[in-house]
Amino acid sequence: MRNVLFLCTGNSCRSQLAEALVNRELDGSWKAYSAGIEPEKEVNHFTLDALSEVGIDHSSSRPKHFTEFEGIEFDAVITLSERAALECPLWTEKSVRHHFPIVDPAPTSDLNAYRGVRDEIKEKIIPFLDFFGVQCTG
Repeated sequence: MRNVLFLCTGNSCRSQLAEALVNRELDGSWKAYSAGIEPEKEVNHFTLDALSEVGIDHSSSRPKHFTEFEGIEFDAVITLSERAALECPLWTEKSVRHHFPIVDPAPTSDLNAYRGVRDEIKEKIIPFLDFFGVQCTG
């Protein structure tokens, strides 16, 4: 199984959505984790609602600082915010880094914005990791 770390700024929306979706959609081939450069105090409730709509209970998750994962080997580190892309430490030589710029839905209280991010992750990141995993084993 491969490990992927998703990094964004607050670890309350984008990276939490990515972690939950990858852990469900690519279970058995990828284990996802998420963290932030400057974590919020809690996962945004709209994030949890958007995940709940597709049958994922992510309510036990909490925002984490990226330093909690120091020393862990990741096959991929994916940044989702410009700040994370700029401030993300180089993990290891083994880690592939990739940036998917996804608009932060946190400034809005519109559940549709969170649904849009959820769907964008499903459309772009899930296939990317699925293909990347096949290429590395094939």
